[in-house]
Amino acid sequence: MDKILFLEWKSFGNEHIIPVFEGLGYEVVRMPFDVHDDDTRMSEQLAAGIAQKILETKPVFLFSFNYYPVAAIAAKACRIKYVSWIYDSPFIQSYSQTALYETNRIFHFDSSEAAHLKALGVPHVFYLPMGAACKHYDTMIPTVADHAAYDSDITFIGSTYSETRNHMFRHLENLDDRTSGYVDALMQAQLNLYGVDVIEPALSPDVVEKIQKVCPVYASGDGMETAEWVIANYFLARKVTAMERQKLLTLLSGKFKVRLFTPEKTPDLPKVLNMGKVDYYDRAPIAMKCAKINLNISLRSIHTGMPLRAVDIMACGGFLLSNYQADFMEYFEPGKDFVYYESIGQAAELCEYYLTHEEERNKIAASGYEKVKELLGYSSQVEKMLALI
Repeated sequence: MDKILFLEWKSFGNEHIIPVFEGLGYEVVRMPFDVHDDDTRMSEQLAAGIAQKILETKPVFLFSFNYYPVAAIAAKACRIKYVSWIYDSPFIQSYSQTALYETNRIFHFDSSEAAHLKALGVPHVFYLPMGAACKHYDTMIPTVADHAAYDSDITFIGSTYSETRNHMFRHLENLDDRTSGYVDALMQAQLNLYGVDVIEPALSPDVVEKIQKVCPVYASGDGMETAEWVIANYFLARKVTAMERQKLLTLLSGKFKVRLFTPEKTPDLPKVLNMGKVDYYDRAPIAMKCAKINLNISLRSIHTGMPLRAVDIMACGGFLLSNYQADFMEYFEPGKDFVYYESIGQAAELCEYYLTHEEERNKIAASGYEKVKELLGYSSQVEKMLALI
């Protein structure tokens, strides 16, 4: 039986993809992989450990969710393919020079990021949306107690980017007034625009230099990313996302029953029911099934992709209201399978409309479920991946 060496960390999707691999006749060998404490970009020791495991198990390929240079190095040394499926954006390690190795097969959920990496010379990078675990979610039926705990008009699962670890942009408070005003204007412009990135193209060398003086952000020595890319995607896009989520949740909670599932404290959202952290596998699907409307407010560094959150909502049979993301249009019909908004005000209007039109809302949710099951089922996505490998 052919083997797959699976680098196992606490990623979303582990419990969904392993049974698919096994159902296709592979033996999955799990190797614990610490992405938080280990240096997954530069550690020679970690790369050697992965290589040793490859030599011991003799897999047909190495697999991980997201892309890690140490794994690429080990696979290249052992002359086997390294297959990765990226569901985070930005993900700076995918810009490592190791991405250029011929032994890589990189799958990215965001078509614009896949195209960007391809333009940089990455030879084997493909666009592949995340899989929908419909069969698993079908077995999860909310109980009476679940409904009592989770029923809502509107539910959002995700970060508000207000916690301390996301305060990278606090350094920008030390910018001179002119540069600060320019950066603020850029973020305000991006806040009101969907489907186009205006921040990175507008970061001139002069502005980048001034930002670097108060916050030393530079491209990695072994990477293909630029300082502009890092500032735009890791700093400013995250700040814009925090602004959007704060404004939209404040507006909606003033009119409707809104539940927020996040590990953060949210004192600036007093009318939102903060439910705390929710387990991805056991409780998040139940929360999605108990909501009349499920929100997707994409991290602004996801330029075109369908976030995993949105795919999961439809796979649970939930009604999805999302900001505009171009990749949706390849698979789903707006107004029939899901609904998108192009401004915070429009999002509130759509919530009010669909909360008072239950039959239409349920019809859209059912259509989205059938479409995501047909087009993005986990098994079919993995089979597409294997065909390209």
